[in-house]
Amino acid sequence: MHDKLSRISRRDLFRVAGRYGMSSTLLAAGGFGGAMSLANLASAAESTYEKRFAKEAKHTLKFGAAGFNARNLLIERAGALEFARDLEARTDGEIRIEFIGDNQICGQLSCVEKTQQGIVDIYAASTQNSAGGAPYLNVLDYAFMFPGRASQYHFLYHPKSQEILRDPLEKRHGLKFLFSHCELRGIQLGLSWKDKPTVTKLEELFGTKNRVTGTQLGRIAMQALNLNPVPVAWEETLDGLKQGLIDGAETWASAVAYANMSPVVSQCVDLKFFCGTEHTSMSASVFDSLDGHLQDAVMESAYWAQTHVQAANEAALVKTVGFSDPQLPGTIFAENDVRCAFLAEDQIKMAEEMCSPEFQPQLWTEWRDRLNGWAGGIDTYQEIYNIAREVDANMLPENVEPRRWWKG
Repeated sequence: MHDKLSRISRRDLFRVAGRYGMSSTLLAAGGFGGAMSLANLASAAESTYEKRFAKEAKHTLKFGAAGFNARNLLIERAGALEFARDLEARTDGEIRIEFIGDNQICGQLSCVEKTQQGIVDIYAASTQNSAGGAPYLNVLDYAFMFPGRASQYHFLYHPKSQEILRDPLEKRHGLKFLFSHCELRGIQLGLSWKDKPTVTKLEELFGTKNRVTGTQLGRIAMQALNLNPVPVAWEETLDGLKQGLIDGAETWASAVAYANMSPVVSQCVDLKFFCGTEHTSMSASVFDSLDGHLQDAVMESAYWAQTHVQAANEAALVKTVGFSDPQLPGTIFAENDVRCAFLAEDQIKMAEEMCSPEFQPQLWTEWRDRLNGWAGGIDTYQEIYNIAREVDANMLPENVEPRRWWKG
């Protein structure tokens, strides 16, 4: 969408949104093929608005999407708008979504709490940042539990994800986990690494100082890898990477691209050490208040959004972000001189042996016991680890078979 809307200023975008509402404007822009002029956008927003408001909605649900705005929703394909569009169409307007992005109603750290408080009904943010308000989400963050993106998608589609992830989250935190994008986190090195050779050895990262997100389990891995996790406010992260106050930040490739970090990142080191999952969850009490046929529609739209994200984000990583070697010209990484450092298998293995529960179980005991207790005694790490290895480690993520996880 950053290409589609490149000819439209922020001011013009808000003018259209002021007339037809931000939800109709974003939904119209998201469904539009090719570059868009202001006149195109206004016309598409008008017809979208008329279609959406043709009849009175039974339920209007507020959807708070942390950092997403009209320009970045087609960089990291997290499926939020596609879900909203599909649910409105599937329920023939009985459910209407008021989409509020760009941190206007909630941010990465606060969306989860605002959903629990009933300020918003649905939210999109990373599970790692949401783990502050819903600590059970740490269950996804054991180091090297997932060997690749295919294993992440395989787990989310798996019927056992209901018992291991979704049910405990709902019971403990009142959240219904709908779908997620899947990437694995690495270290994004700032401009002080611009003139250094591309990282090929894990030890080159030892002793570096790196920004960490809200996940408690991510810190365990970073400390074991000698990556000095420091909590830095998001607003200060870009400046820190630019000035060299921190060496890097742990996040994933498309987050660098969509959050406008690319100008201050010089190397994207693909450490793959734990999940980067930009997910969408819904208030469980709001879901329970819907009629049966509308609950079915929410689940079908979540399934549809999950299949969309699986294909679209894999394409966007290569064609939009530039997370490949060689990089395609015109991608965000290529245009900002962000080099991808894909570490050799022996380096990933070394990292795994230094920090994973498989090789360093003592580091994880306290959190593992806590998460297992919340899950009713399931060995969360071992169960997810086993499911993640049901698919080949080198399987292409787009080839994972979609399943309706709630149907068993």
